[in-house]
Amino acid sequence: MSKLAALDQLLEEYKQFDYHQDPLLKKRLHEAQDWLKARILDTHTELFNRPENKLMADYFIHRLYGGPDFDPLAVQIERLLKYAHKAEKIIPENAIKTGLKSIGLAVLAMQLDEQVAKQLLKDYPADQSIDDEMMRLTLIKLDQAEQRLQQLSLLDDLGVALDKYMRSFLMHTAFKMCKGTAHKYNFQLMYEFIGEGFVAMKPMKSAADFIHAFTLKEREIVNNVHSGQANPFRI
Repeated sequence: MSKLAALDQLLEEYKQFDYHQDPLLKKRLHEAQDWLKARILDTHTELFNRPENKLMADYFIHRLYGGPDFDPLAVQIERLLKYAHKAEKIIPENAIKTGLKSIGLAVLAMQLDEQVAKQLLKDYPADQSIDDEMMRLTLIKLDQAEQRLQQLSLLDDLGVALDKYMRSFLMHTAFKMCKGTAHKYNFQLMYEFIGEGFVAMKPMKSAADFIHAFTLKEREIVNNVHSGQANPFRI
């Protein structure tokens, strides 16, 4: 079986999102994601602003939490699957495994956020600016606690994988050597998606430690929301 077979399922999940055919939902989804990203930046200001963490923080915000940045990547993933045998020769196996974890997280984030966007459209005018109270009530109504905690567990798994597979000098060298070939076959977005993980890790002692510090606070927020706290996002 192809090492990229799991991408088929992820791509199919991505294609099933309703926002592709609904401009109003797409707009609300992006607004919900903008709110989430702003909240994450506010919650983790101290962690994200450490010099060694800034690149990984950017990777989190623009890659692992979905949003418009994922759409052109999905188009390239579909093309890549048509040439899976070539891609597997170009990209090292452990880089593929780690890239799949990252893409899976991005798709899961979009799935959960689309549910939020749909609920917001049901309960509020489409042009009403999203605020903390709207989001608090929406998250309680959707009861996504279990899925959000699963998302955080998958993030912790990614941190372990990044430390295990992406710190190898041989791996990094092999990955850099295939850059020209990746561009030749127009796999550059996929290559860059994985490559940004390499770059983001370089200043850090441990990606797993960074991600654990992030998920620790995020779990606290999930618990605050579903325990009925009035200001669950302020920790």
